[in-house]
Amino acid sequence: MAAPRRNLEVVSKDGTKIVVIDEGAGKPIVVVHGGSSHADSWSAVTRELAPRYRVLSIERRLYGRSGAPQSPHSIAREVEDLQALFERIGEPVLLVGHSSGGVVALETALASPSSIAGLALYEPPVAVSKPIGGEPLVRARRALDRGNKSAAMWIHLRELVKFPLPQLLLLRCLPRAWHGMAAMAPGQITDAEGIEALGVGIDRYASIKIPTLLIGGTESPANLRERLNALSRKLPRLHRISIMEGQGHIANHHAPRLLVELVGEFAASLFSPGRPLTPSAHA
Repeated sequence: MAAPRRNLEVVSKDGTKIVVIDEGAGKPIVVVHGGSSHADSWSAVTRELAPRYRVLSIERRLYGRSGAPQSPHSIAREVEDLQALFERIGEPVLLVGHSSGGVVALETALASPSSIAGLALYEPPVAVSKPIGGEPLVRARRALDRGNKSAAMWIHLRELVKFPLPQLLLLRCLPRAWHGMAAMAPGQITDAEGIEALGVGIDRYASIKIPTLLIGGTESPANLRERLNALSRKLPRLHRISIMEGQGHIANHHAPRLLVELVGEFAASLFSPGRPLTPSAHA
């Protein structure tokens, strides 16, 4: 029997109402979805974890069913959203962050380390040695300001994410799918601008003394793997880096069971008495 799903609402520091999908019972796992998506994008994963854990999937203020933002967007505001949720939960969580949600999770770990028992980060686009967006991000914003969401999303996927051109062209040939992606452009470009505003460099993450699982895919854009490897060298309590064979940046859709296994094993290491967590070699 599937664990019941409930909608939970918390109020962030600036007064924005944040909706959270709350399912299951037990030790808490909080999921921060990636860009151009919603909390439900991880439902195939959370559904399998919910019989063992309480899984809370936050609807990020840029994308989901949460209330209208009461202040301009920044990563710091999203950190406050998570802090409001942590206060409601009342005990340390395993914080799972996907893509730009992984950057939010990292910044939250800096701000509220005592609220987090562990971090699981799936290809966060951290700015290692140069801005993640730069001039293409400026052009994407200009396209949005002209009302051209399609052009803005194309620039994001092709020039920022570096999505392979043949796959992008195939996506453009699917009108319904491409229209859905383009509709996400305002949130996605604002999301990227929030990461850009953090500046270049990841040395500050060396102060995160929280057990961390890093996740990637062999088929993801090379720049995401490079960023993941750079991050792995900075984190003092790296549990392991796991690269999923044959998977790309959205295994939550294409191979959810792989993520269930990785996150579930990590959660058991964190929360089960008598199973001390020790760093392991890169996988």
